[in-house]
Amino acid sequence: MEFTDVITGRYSCKQFDSRQIDPAQLELILEAGRVAPTAKNLQEQHIYVLQSDEALATVDELTPCRYGAPTVLLVAFDASNVFTYPGGARDSGIEDATIVATHMLLAAYDQGVDSCWVNNVDPAVLKERFNLPENEEVLMLLDLGFAAEGAGPLANHSSRKILEQTVTYL
Repeated sequence: MEFTDVITGRYSCKQFDSRQIDPAQLELILEAGRVAPTAKNLQEQHIYVLQSDEALATVDELTPCRYGAPTVLLVAFDASNVFTYPGGARDSGIEDATIVATHMLLAAYDQGVDSCWVNNVDPAVLKERFNLPENEEVLMLLDLGFAAEGAGPLANHSSRKILEQTVTYL
């Protein structure tokens, strides 16, 4: 698939059917996250693949936004292994994990797998419920699966500001 088709066609799926993702597709999606750029190549991301009935039930307890997805990726990062910006006011953890997650959702679409970025969940509660290591911080959940019949992008999906409203040349 052409890259422009991937970035314009991908949408947040809000209704999945029950079909499982082929393990080879999932591996390609995870590989796209593995090769994503991170500050100083620290690769602080950690991806948890949630597919068991127990794990998915926990997700359902914590957010209404699984939408029936048969696979959910919990994207976290090692907060003790991040690049701290000059001045010390921020670090690369959230942005690096975001780049990783974005690579995976675009790779999913390229593989014919639908996705939804889920941030309607308390990261601290996710961390506690999945018993994640103390040094890890949760960024988000990424629903993966196949759109149910009739599912599609929200009505405003293609509505975008013109470039001049979002870009300034200095």
